[in-house]
Amino acid sequence: MNRPYIICHMMTSIDGRVDCAMTAKLRGVDDYYATPEALNAPTTVSGRHTAELELALHGTFKNAQSTPAGRDCFYKEASAAGYNVIVDSRGQLLWPDQSAESRPLLVITSRRASTAYLEYLRGLHASYIVAGETQCDLKAASAVLFREFKVERMTVVGGPIINGAFLKAGLLDEVTLLMGPGIDGRSSEQGVFEGLPPELSPVALNFKSVKALHSGALFVSYTL
Repeated sequence: MNRPYIICHMMTSIDGRVDCAMTAKLRGVDDYYATPEALNAPTTVSGRHTAELELALHGTFKNAQSTPAGRDCFYKEASAAGYNVIVDSRGQLLWPDQSAESRPLLVITSRRASTAYLEYLRGLHASYIVAGETQCDLKAASAVLFREFKVERMTVVGGPIINGAFLKAGLLDEVTLLMGPGIDGRSSEQGVFEGLPPELSPVALNFKSVKALHSGALFVSYTL
């Protein structure tokens, strides 16, 4: 395998909804944030929308010199035990300086990201991978993560669109769910995976394990 072992790891209500403001109110949320360490996967992957809501600084990158990157490449600031990987195909999110971070930022973007944005990331001591013409090529980026950044295991932690993109690309090895004891019930809310074309649905899973936690949550694991 020329890529990391990839686990999609999410917290849900028992009806499969993943809205963060909702799951934060469920018993078991502390268990969710403790489980990536148990999964032995210190590198985590988030999509642009989740990162914009929870991780990035306010605002978007703007620069009059908007020459696109135009080619696949990567920049490695430094080796780390794990990375905070963000998929941001346009190269728009803003970030704090990463020089003191033990789990530094690594942005996966596409060739339409500007060279100015890549320079911005280097100035923050952040790493990046450029892969894909207009959308991020997750297969190519995963190979670079494995080969150049020595990432052997990583968790995809949301949201539903990026989870679906990894699933559609055939990159997931395992799905782990921390199911909190509560019901969302709002028809407008998304589930764990979104964006899968009808011809690929349903995706069959193989049961691996289940564990009942003291919080009342269930920790369920499946392999693909």
